[in-house]
Amino acid sequence: MYNTMSLKLKIDTDIKAAMLAKNKEELEALRSIKSMILLAETEKGVSTEISSEAENKLLMKAAKQRKESAEIFQKENRDDLAKRELVQLEIINRYLPKQLSGEEVESIVKNIIVQVGAKGPQDMGKVMGVATKQLAGQADGKLISELVKKLLAP
Repeated sequence: MYNTMSLKLKIDTDIKAAMLAKNKEELEALRSIKSMILLAETEKGVSTEISSEAENKLLMKAAKQRKESAEIFQKENRDDLAKRELVQLEIINRYLPKQLSGEEVESIVKNIIVQVGAKGPQDMGKVMGVATKQLAGQADGKLISELVKKLLAP
C-alpha cells in the first residue's frame, strides 16, 4: 500500500509511466481505477479526496468485477477477453492491501465472535458488522460471510 501519497497521485504517476512504456493493458486498467476514484469524489458532492478506506472499497469492487467478468468469459470460451480481465485484476491488486489467507481471516473472525459474545446464527449481524470493518480491503466480503455462517452454525 502506498502510504506516502494518495492513491490518485500514485495512479497518475503510474499512468504517465505506462504511457511512456506504451503499455496499453496497464494504461487501460489504471485509467479505469482513476475514473472510479473521480466518480466517487464527485458523487459525494464534495471536491475533496476520498478516504483510503473508500479507496480500498473501490479497488475491492473493481477487483471483484474483473474476477467475475473473467469467469464469465472463460465459461463462454472467450479466453482473449478473460485474459484481458485477469491482467487488469493483477494490476488492481497491486494497489490493494495484502490480502489475508483463509486461515488468517478465520482466526480474526473467531476473535471477533468472542469479543462480541456471539452465541449462534442470530448474532451474525453483530459479527459481520465488526468483521467487515476490521477486515476492510484485506479479505473478500463473501469469504467473511461464509466463515461467520460456518463458525456460528449450531
